[in-house]
Amino acid sequence: MKRVVVSFAVLMSALFSQAQAQVTVKDAWVRATVAQQKATGAFMQLQSAQDAKLISAQSPVAGVVEVHEMAMDGGVMKMRAVPSLTLPAGKAVDLKPGGYHVMLMDLKGQVKDGDTVPVTLVVEGQDGKRQTLELKVPARKAAAPAMKHGEVHSAHKH
Repeated sequence: MKRVVVSFAVLMSALFSQAQAQVTVKDAWVRATVAQQKATGAFMQLQSAQDAKLISAQSPVAGVVEVHEMAMDGGVMKMRAVPSLTLPAGKAVDLKPGGYHVMLMDLKGQVKDGDTVPVTLVVEGQDGKRQTLELKVPARKAAAPAMKHGEVHSAHKH
């Protein structure tokens, strides 16, 4: 009987750990660039089942990828990297033009309308456990309509 209890406890612990790190991504897109442009943004909506924070991002199309905030400061729009972005439990957090976003800098080539851009996000739960989200994000011109939820392909790694 003791063996069953231990196995059940291990199973419940594994299920709880997965729930702690569960983050969903909706409406992701990367802004297409023009030739010679060296930076662009990735935008999306993130929602976490538990309190967590977005701590980093990376992409093979860029030499540098950072989580950025755009905000007004004394009447001037300023952009700066942030060390992390809080994802409150159950609340949607928008990464959008003019606000928080993922900045892809030192681009290795043009990001064309219709391209698929690999983007990796790292999210950390309150327990310190990290979840890696591997996204395939469509590139589009800023004026194009947002992609539907089912059009973003992701694979989760724990």
